[in-house]
Amino acid sequence: MSNQNIKPTEGEMEILQVLWQKGNATVREVHEALNKKDSGYTTTLKLMQILHEKGIVERDTSQKTHIYRALVSQDKTEKQLVTKMIDNVFNGSAARLVMQALGNHSASADEIDEIKKYLDSLK
Repeated sequence: MSNQNIKPTEGEMEILQVLWQKGNATVREVHEALNKKDSGYTTTLKLMQILHEKGIVERDTSQKTHIYRALVSQDKTEKQLVTKMIDNVFNGSAARLVMQALGNHSASADEIDEIKKYLDSLK
């Protein structure tokens, strides 16, 4: 898995976010955490089965209720997806990505301070 490119869809990413937060979870727990009015339990189940087939999550079937756990780290997945986005959407420009992100989302004062500290550490 370590050398494989992780390519989760948007729906799969939402599930991974829940699994990263909870550690281990059943389909029901993930579905309730997603709190999607427009999506049924079976949709969540199918997406989690697909994640299992892709090798992104593991499933413990030793009990009646199956327990799922992410096999990929949040940090590695985020880095891989951001790198792909920089290459494919921003023509390789990390600066354009950052400026677009900050222009479209209002960052809190604390977040801006954190960003400044990070930029200073790169000098």
